[in-house]
Amino acid sequence: MYILLALIAACALGIAAHFLIDGRELRGVAVTPVIATAAAAIIYTALQWAGIGQDNLWLWVASILGSVALAAIATIALVAVRRRTDAEAKAALGI
Repeated sequence: MYILLALIAACALGIAAHFLIDGRELRGVAVTPVIATAAAAIIYTALQWAGIGQDNLWLWVASILGSVALAAIATIALVAVRRRTDAEAKAALGI
């Protein structure tokens, strides 16, 4: 049940990251929170399987902050790719 705390925290911080990262018009509103939540679930589960207990601080730091950092990096990369492909499409169309 403690995994829900990590997922909720990662989702909330993912929402905050969505609004802090530039290029919101180039991506969906749920992209960053979904990436953060999915990454938190994977990281938390992997660390639990590795034997790290729920009372260990590193489980929480890695699953929450690590997933938000991963989501932020993925979102920045997504925006960069979208800007590049949009510029190429505009150039091809002569706009």
